[in-house]
Amino acid sequence: MMVTRRLLVRGRVQRVGFRAFAAGAARREGVRGFVRNLDDGRVEAVGEGDSEAMDRFQRALRKGPPLSRVLGITVEDVAPLDDSGGFVVRT
Repeated sequence: MMVTRRLLVRGRVQRVGFRAFAAGAARREGVRGFVRNLDDGRVEAVGEGDSEAMDRFQRALRKGPPLSRVLGITVEDVAPLDDSGGFVVRT
């Protein structure tokens, strides 16, 4: 079953390679979507894939790259993505 989720990651998640880490995790899991920094210091990732792949992607984001410190993730199901691209890092 395909699912689309928006994940808002808080903690020390900017300036630590988090977006590149998220993009790598998404590509490994076959998840498409995007990741970007938010002005409030959080990182937003929107991913779409089968439910098991999205669960693995979410677990990877909970861990984060070595220099990060994830304090929490808010997850919500959202409408399917319109584009057919892969996973991109947005600025």
